[in-house]
Amino acid sequence: MRSILTALGLFLLSAIPSFAQQGAVPAGLSPDGGTTFLQAGRLLADPGTGRVLTDKTVVISGGRVVEIRDGFVGEGQPGRIIDLRDAFVLPGLIDSHVHLTSQQSPTGRLDAVTLSTSDRAMIGARHARLTLMAGFTTVADLGGANEAVFALRDGIRRGDVIGPRIIASGSSVSIHGGHGDANGYRDEVLHVLSSPSVCSGVDDCMRAVREQVRAGADVIKITATGGVLSNTAAGLGQQFTEAELAAIVEAAHRMGRRVTAHAHGADGINAFLRAGGDSIEHGTYLDEESIRLMRDSGAWLVPTLMAGDYVARVASGPDNFFTPAQTEKALQAGPLMLDMAGRAHRGGVRIAFGTDSGVSAHGDNAQEFALLVRAGLTPLEAIQTATVNAAEHLGIADQAGRIAPGMPADLIAVRGDPLADVTVLERVTFVMKGGVVYRDDR
Repeated sequence: MRSILTALGLFLLSAIPSFAQQGAVPAGLSPDGGTTFLQAGRLLADPGTGRVLTDKTVVISGGRVVEIRDGFVGEGQPGRIIDLRDAFVLPGLIDSHVHLTSQQSPTGRLDAVTLSTSDRAMIGARHARLTLMAGFTTVADLGGANEAVFALRDGIRRGDVIGPRIIASGSSVSIHGGHGDANGYRDEVLHVLSSPSVCSGVDDCMRAVREQVRAGADVIKITATGGVLSNTAAGLGQQFTEAELAAIVEAAHRMGRRVTAHAHGADGINAFLRAGGDSIEHGTYLDEESIRLMRDSGAWLVPTLMAGDYVARVASGPDNFFTPAQTEKALQAGPLMLDMAGRAHRGGVRIAFGTDSGVSAHGDNAQEFALLVRAGLTPLEAIQTATVNAAEHLGIADQAGRIAPGMPADLIAVRGDPLADVTVLERVTFVMKGGVVYRDDR
């Protein structure tokens, strides 16, 4: 931990000048630390209603929204005016599935044995900043070394690092030899890389959950099925037993933690939902029973369409850097995900926005919106997945997803109308988190 904190301190000392040049330092608050009057030409304060307000002023103090006033006010009053009268303002976006401390690349397998947890925290700080500048003020980081991910989360919370608020799972709870465990290395290397959250059997899996909670996990992430990017030809079907899944969910819920499952195969999806799981990540092969179970239980689907699109393009391209086992699964699963999301949407499943960034590039998160629209969602429904839906999914509806009195002042702005062209959200021009301006392209 000491090495991580030292590395982050050095990063901040070297990075402060570039942040200051872009107005991305806490001085973004009004000079007297008092009131900010953010004048919005168009304002989607509550995406749940879909109602666009015009000519409003969002009054902000102490990092929170105080009120929303009619007209453009603030002239002649103490404080600061932010003129966004020609912009479209909406709540800060939420990505429910990222991996900030890593990113897929041709050196990925080598990185696993050459990068330290301190290196991962440093990399995560860079990716966190890219994500915030893209308009995502809150993320759920679902899988990474505990020490690096939790240090990054806590550093952002203290203000030591610039990035979105993080809800973190840390290491995924996985089976020995399955997706989430180390695969494809020499035996002595496997023992070094294997995570303590890998388990076998009911009691051992309950232990893994409890140890993740003790380590600082906000949410429990498990790998209910095989995965595309694990270097093993184990398929994409169920990997935990029903008894193990039930034990994991019970242990997590008893300790006040939600459980989300990486899950591709319908057998693993359905077994996890029957065990009382809270949400599904990916969901590639979900079937009619999956849709019924999610609809009946209120479980959420996080479709991660960018991940499917990315792995299919890499695996079929001339510069494919995946292993043979990864390539086979990528070509098999990637192209199915758009259709899956469409079927789920038509079936009444609740959808929350998530990209699996770290598979695709950090900072490109908003490209998921266009894929959701291609899957059949309207632009408004796509925006709802990344605001009110994601906030409810993550249990933070009182802290994110809307612009309302008492809420943290998380706002973004774009030129154009994202309700007419959702790709406008790929070009965010203004970002405020907690009342602090981190990006302002005016």
